[in-house]
This record gives sequence, C-alpha cells and structure tokens, in this order.
Amino acid sequence: MAQSVGIKDVARAAGVSVGTVSNVINRPDTVATETRARVQSAIDRLGYVRSESARQLRAGRSRIMGLLVLDMGNPFFVDVARGAERAAREAGLGVMVCNSAQSASEEAEYLSLFAEQRVRGVLLTPADATGRNIKTFRRHGIPFVLVDRVAEGTTECSVSVDDVAGGALAVRHLVDAGHRSIAYVSGPPGLNQVRDRRTGALNALAEAGLGPEALRELPTERLDVAAGRDAGARLLGLADRPTAVFCANDLLALGVLQAMYAAGVGVPDDLAIVGYDDIEFAAAAAVPLTSVRQPAVTMGVMAAELLLEETEAESRGTAHEHRRVVLQPELVVRRSSLSAR
Repeated sequence: MAQSVGIKDVARAAGVSVGTVSNVINRPDTVATETRARVQSAIDRLGYVRSESARQLRAGRSRIMGLLVLDMGNPFFVDVARGAERAAREAGLGVMVCNSAQSASEEAEYLSLFAEQRVRGVLLTPADATGRNIKTFRRHGIPFVLVDRVAEGTTECSVSVDDVAGGALAVRHLVDAGHRSIAYVSGPPGLNQVRDRRTGALNALAEAGLGPEALRELPTERLDVAAGRDAGARLLGLADRPTAVFCANDLLALGVLQAMYAAGVGVPDDLAIVGYDDIEFAAAAAVPLTSVRQPAVTMGVMAAELLLEETEAESRGTAHEHRRVVLQPELVVRRSSLSAR
C-alpha cells in the first residue's frame, strides 16, 4: 500500500525545517520567495495534502457545518441546502448534508456523528417530535439552529415560515373559488409543519363561516409522491368526495394529481388541488400546480448566517443573542385550482 506523504517528507525533499513548511502552508508571507518556491515545488512533486483533521484538532475548530434534513428526496430541502452551502462557502466552510428520512432513530445517529466529528455547528430540521434527540445533542455544547421549525421552548436560534398563515392562504383561495368541502392530505401528524398548516386551513374555513367538518383530513405516513398517490386513491373511494384538496407539500400534491389522472378525474374541473413549498416540479407538472411558496434558499442562507454569528461570538468569548426568524409564505396560483365553480 502506498504511504501518505507527510510534512516531514516535504521538509526533507526541500531541505528545510518542518516549521518552514508549516509557515509556507499557513503563513506564506513570512517565508522568503526562493524558499517558498522550493517548498511549493516539493509539495507539488510529492502530492502532499495537509491533514485537515489534525489542523482542526490543533485549532480546536472544525471547518465543517452539519445540515440534517427530513428528506433529501424533497426538492424543498435541496433548496435549503443550496442556501446553507452558499453562506458557508462565503465563510470558508464546507457543509456535511445528512438525511434523517423522517426517522427519529436515524436523526439520533447523525447527531451523534456530528458530535464525534466536532462540527462547527448544525442546521437541523427535527424528525423527533419528542425533542429527546435535541436534548441529548445539546449536552455536547455544539451550537445548532433549527430550520423550518420554530424554536418553541428552547433558547436556540430558528428560521421558519409561518405555516399557519400558509395553510390559511391555501384554503382561503379554495373557499374564494367556491369550494365548501375540502380534503387535507396532511402527512405524519407528529410534524409541527403538518399541524400548523392544518390550523391555518381551519382558520380560513372559520373566516368563511364554515365549521371544521368542512375539512376532511387524510393523514399519510410520509411526505412523498407515493403517499400522495395512496391518499388520492382513498379520496376517490369517499362516498361524498370533496371538490378540492390541500396537500401538506407538493410531493403529496403531485401524487394526488397522478391518482386523479389515472382515474380519469379532471383537474381542476372535478377536483382542485393546492400544494405547499412551490418546488420546481410544481410549475412543470402536467397540470401546473398551485402552491404555497416557501423561500427555501433564503431560509438556508439565514440559518447558516445565524449559526456562523453564534460560533464567531463563541470563539471571541462574547454573548450571542438568539433569534427566531419567521418568514412569510406566498400563494402562487396556477391551473390546478382554477376551476370554473
């Protein structure tokens, strides 16, 4: 097996001390031009790459930020990751992206991995509704920011969207279009986002003088297209089928749309559909999807910036003021909800 090249090998090849090689790598302006060129030539010739883990151990700070999301198969979280990566890169950091797959046990494993790696900090969309994983992770003293979740009952920073307002936007739009019986394809009931969007939907119905019975909830175990197709099949089996459906995210809405298309049910004339997130696929669907837009990239950027502020304050020994940032959603109307009622 080939041996890795160390800093001593470079020093030997260049005829200088280990300290001089270290200075060329970390403080090149302190080394004479000729010596610096000789050391750099040895580095290039030997293919030396410095040990980042060793450097971090000496400095006591990692150059990696952790990001743990619910589902990397959801383009919404891909956009969140893009925003976080953008802010991290500007600060000279990298991002380790992990996917809990909406599993509390997998979330616990990744948080343990982040602690072992002593990452600079973590951006987290929690999967564990009990909060036990966060409580355990907090003992490690690693800063974290909650993403797409309000930091209720905690002192950490958070960046989220007003999902109550988003649910109200969706259902108010359907009520204004004349719908009086609406299904809510909700996703796992343990997720705060799912509950908040349902609360907003009920608020919009109440504003219109309609009771909670006007909202027929169809829970699903996951927030993906397959779960949406299953919910669509259940919707088709209802004796008194609602005339519109609001879905907790766009992947569910696209699954419902597929189920309606396969059954010959017209969208939007027979069934209006509204999704949530406004992922790229929403506008590109066979019937362009009305959706509640979340500023996902902005959410990722702001969460990373809050984390960087906290870690920098920590390194300076100064106080950091935790903040809860709540962004506002926006309804994007397309053909899937524009029935002539």
